[in-house]
Amino acid sequence: MYQHTGIFRVSLPARNHWQPCPAQWLHRTRQAACLSTGIGVGSGASVIVFIVMVFFMMQKYKHQRATKLRHKFFEQNRGQLLQQLVSQRVDTAERMIISLEELEKATNNFDKSRELGGGGHGTVYKEILSDLHVVAIKKPKVVVQKEIGEFINEVAILSQVNHRNVVKLYGCCLETEVPMLVYEFVSNGTLYDHLHARSLSWDDRLRIATETAKSLAYLHSSVSIPIIHRDIKSVNILLDDTLTSKVADFGASRYIPMEQSGVTTMVQGTIGYLDPMYFYTSRLTDKSDVYSFGVILVELLTRKKLFSYMSSGGDSLVANFVTLLAEGSLLQILDPRVIEEGGIEVEEVAKLAVTCVKIKGEDRPTMRQVEMTLECLQTSTDHVLDGQVAEEFERGGVAIIPPST
Repeated sequence: MYQHTGIFRVSLPARNHWQPCPAQWLHRTRQAACLSTGIGVGSGASVIVFIVMVFFMMQKYKHQRATKLRHKFFEQNRGQLLQQLVSQRVDTAERMIISLEELEKATNNFDKSRELGGGGHGTVYKEILSDLHVVAIKKPKVVVQKEIGEFINEVAILSQVNHRNVVKLYGCCLETEVPMLVYEFVSNGTLYDHLHARSLSWDDRLRIATETAKSLAYLHSSVSIPIIHRDIKSVNILLDDTLTSKVADFGASRYIPMEQSGVTTMVQGTIGYLDPMYFYTSRLTDKSDVYSFGVILVELLTRKKLFSYMSSGGDSLVANFVTLLAEGSLLQILDPRVIEEGGIEVEEVAKLAVTCVKIKGEDRPTMRQVEMTLECLQTSTDHVLDGQVAEEFERGGVAIIPPST
């Protein structure tokens, strides 16, 4: 056997074929880095574009949803009905419906720093609208169907009213779950605040009483359909910087058809100011406001708080006032400032107050008669009633004093 020895030649690649030189390696590394950076930048840009698109889509969705919600609330809050109610006056209809956007802009999205005050029923904001009117925006808290009905009622009534002694309604917003009212801003609190927390001169009290009587007489007899306020009280009489009175809060008010003397309705109002005949019979008439106004006259004369007062005999403020006047002991209950500053007209106003709070509505004067009597007392120089007028008061009636010339 032959043994052969094989010789194999192995060819290995040259060194520079598998291990690049430093310059080539650096070039390729840079290319890879640029490619990675490009991919990264492209991916990042895509992500940013995606995020921006999602953001705008979300904004569009929110806007569409908010628009639908505003339309829903507008219909829910009887916006179409309100438009019909105010459409008879074109100038009123154009400004009556105020958008949520305008109110949000005016209040900086109802920022807490813009709050004027608040309570259990809601919050009031003082703002300036785009037309430069200074307004009070009333934003209720609770959503109750009954309150929405009162809201629509108040808007419908105030849209028909134009009197310097009635708070002016600029408009309303129906695009929220809870409707909002926009009033003229009355800057100086309520009659209750000035009378009890501070004080008022007798001349101011007499003037405020006269102005309030004028506004009620206007509501009862000078509008197309008579309006009964139904909740006249010192808290609902606002005062401006000159102490001019403005009757407010018409949520409980009712129209009385011209051919009717009254309507039967669910009793509403504030106990103490509430007409007792209306309370017992549910029959609302213009004389119901007369009774409430008579209670305010008693407040103005005595400066006593209606709900905390009780005589030694257990009588209410009004009942005790009537008794003391009948006994000739009126000085026992009058406010000392009224005694000091007033004259004989004080007793005349007291007699008028007693006539206004008579139990039977037919025994009370009309607000027009009350207005004329107070106006004469305010403008006459000596405030002295003639014999005929005094005799009328003694018989329980109300004399109408012709204005002095």
